[in-house]
Amino acid sequence: FRCVSKSWLALISSPKFVKTHLSLSVKNKDYPHHRVVLTVRNESISGESRPVHSYYSLSSLRNHSVIDPFVLDFPMKKPQQGISIVGSVNGLICVAIGDGDLFIWNPSIRKFKNLPDSRLKLEVVGVLCVEKKYDFHHNDVKIYSLKSDSWRNKDDVPDGVELMEPCEFLDGKLHWVGGFNGGVHHKERTIISMDLADEKWGTLEQPLYTGGNFFAWLQVVGSDLSMSYYYMRSQTDVWVMREYGVKESWTKTYTVKYPDNVYAPFISRKLCMSNKGEMLLVSGSTLMAHNPEDEPIKYPNVTPCGHCVGVNLYVESLVCPLLLNEQSTEQE
Repeated sequence: FRCVSKSWLALISSPKFVKTHLSLSVKNKDYPHHRVVLTVRNESISGESRPVHSYYSLSSLRNHSVIDPFVLDFPMKKPQQGISIVGSVNGLICVAIGDGDLFIWNPSIRKFKNLPDSRLKLEVVGVLCVEKKYDFHHNDVKIYSLKSDSWRNKDDVPDGVELMEPCEFLDGKLHWVGGFNGGVHHKERTIISMDLADEKWGTLEQPLYTGGNFFAWLQVVGSDLSMSYYYMRSQTDVWVMREYGVKESWTKTYTVKYPDNVYAPFISRKLCMSNKGEMLLVSGSTLMAHNPEDEPIKYPNVTPCGHCVGVNLYVESLVCPLLLNEQSTEQE
């Protein structure tokens, strides 16, 4: 449509249209605009292994049809440099290449933005970049501003936040599990947040949950914050905060009991949930479809393409990374 006429281009590029299109795409529980990206490794003749990123239609995965992958072609790729997907928000994918090159990319419109050099060796975590240090109890965080197109330091990271764990983005805030001790059950059951508007830190309480040792995983599903508690080789219990910030609104939504032939060293994460209660889960490198009401776990018939080492979800959008700083300036 961008090539049909100038008036059409102006319409679909307008901030109002882009925002409306994104909102409708995210809320559609049939998931026609969602894509699941599998990161796989294929062994070469020399024995070296490089990741390949393939994507699948989420609606096809839910329908359990035979699915052939589409390979993501990164326009910013560099020879002999590894590519990793950091995460995705609003259809924009954060891509890390090599040891420190960062890009914001929208594969739907084939536009990307190269972030300026932070002059640090970086460990990229979620939508954060953490300076690599041998002292893992000390976190040095740099924040990138779209308006100024530059990096700056953030020095007031509170104690107890382990930034080497992934963070989750919801309603303009970043969230981490607080008191996270190697992933195992810990006395401190808090969630640490940082509001990106004023960069103030806050806390949320986890569910009043009892049990043995488990791995805990924080995630955002739809418009809700959720906590998953994974018991090795047994089951995963998932809780959802129905009303943000209200401890009493934590609700245990389902329990997934694993078949005997399924083993994953990490907990199961819920990628999406339909209006009928159907869920697409990922446990380790295994995709699973599950309906907690009356169906056993199913496995989407994905065409084999290598050893899966990562799963990401993004929604197709018209958000242009090249215009983000301009729109940010206009809103000030």
